[in-house]
Amino acid sequence: MEFSKLLEQRRSIRAYAEGIEIPREDIEQMIYAAQQAPSWKNSQTGRYYVVLSRDMAETLRLTCLPDFNRDRTEHAGYIVATFKRGFVGFTSEGKATDGLGDGWGAYDLGLQNENLLLKARELGYDTLIMGLRDEAGIREMLSIPEDEIMVAVIAIGKRVSDPIKPARKPIEEIVKFF
Repeated sequence: MEFSKLLEQRRSIRAYAEGIEIPREDIEQMIYAAQQAPSWKNSQTGRYYVVLSRDMAETLRLTCLPDFNRDRTEHAGYIVATFKRGFVGFTSEGKATDGLGDGWGAYDLGLQNENLLLKARELGYDTLIMGLRDEAGIREMLSIPEDEIMVAVIAIGKRVSDPIKPARKPIEEIVKFF
């Protein structure tokens, strides 16, 4: 798919079709695309926990998501995105290189996640990135180590309908040229 078209088609989807099973191979293609993103000193600290089992996805949805996300992600699978704490933005001695510290890990993971979302769309799937969740519940359910920072839960499935594209600000509003 042409890149411009892919950008135009990607949306945050809040209604997923029932009965869609996502093959592991498709998820692996998405993760491979995520791995192609740049990262601090090529550290590649992003980690993904994929929940495709209907029973487990339903448990995660009902017990670990707030109502507004729970209600909008029925029938979806979930990908939990984390990164290893204390590597990105730190010297080999463990000292932060600047004020961002672990914030650089979130930056790297954001780059990875965008690649994942675009690959998902290219493969015909849709996503919703969620930040609000019961982190402790998800961490326990998926055995996520404490040395990883959980950044997002990404719902994944197929859209029920095509949402209207929200307006974007004019370029003049968001950029200054010198």
